Amino acid sequence: MILLRSILFNIAFYANLSVLLILALPTLFLPRAYVFKVGKLWARSSLWLLRVICGTHVEIRGTENIPKGPLIIAAKHQSAWETFALILLFDDFCYILKRELTFIPLFGWYIWKCDQIAINRSQGSSALAQVEEKAREIFAQGRRLFIFPEGTRRPAGAPAIYKFGVAHLYDACQVPCLPIALNSGLFWARRSLLKRPGTVVIDILPAIQPGLEKQAFFQLLQDRLEQSSEALISESVASDPSLSDIVARNRNAA
Repeated sequence: MILLRSILFNIAFYANLSVLLILALPTLFLPRAYVFKVGKLWARSSLWLLRVICGTHVEIRGTENIPKGPLIIAAKHQSAWETFALILLFDDFCYILKRELTFIPLFGWYIWKCDQIAINRSQGSSALAQVEEKAREIFAQGRRLFIFPEGTRRPAGAPAIYKFGVAHLYDACQVPCLPIALNSGLFWARRSLLKRPGTVVIDILPAIQPGLEKQAFFQLLQDRLEQSSEALISESVASDPSLSDIVARNRNAA
């Protein structure tokens, strides 16, 4: 049944996205706030489909920790799930994403319209300098910047591999950093068709204020994200022991 429901969800998910991308084309000629509304509609409808078809629910903790003003949002990255689900928590936001996404027909047009930061990851330090310059513009406008400090999706429970770029941005831009832990990889794993029933938990942790030395900030961010994410994984496994096999495989594979 999990496989059948996952197939049905994937069909519905991409059909829903395709219809929205076509129907929302006029918003490309309007202020980007209208495109953000379309994005949030996509996120809400996708989460509804996931809940109804696959039995996958969402719980959000710590919304009181979200500060006002410019902000670095540093989230764990276990799944494609958080790339759309987290946008429901913020208004005018910007993602750091790989340039290849802008080449996708229709979808890439919306990325361009929303003024996101698309980078060529093969450029190394040159790409980081471009991100810093663009981030300063974003923060000057009072916007929020999403970054996945691990750079790519990591399986739930696998040892973390963080990139130092987030510390560089934190030091250079002097804005708070909001860590967000989650357990999405248990239910929507990377490179997997299966979508499992259960509850994806988003844990919004207290913001790290500017002023720390880069290495101290980098270690603090990792500690907070890993400790909270591990706690969420343990909580899920306690509720559904069958998930322990997934976590064990992820740890062994890493």
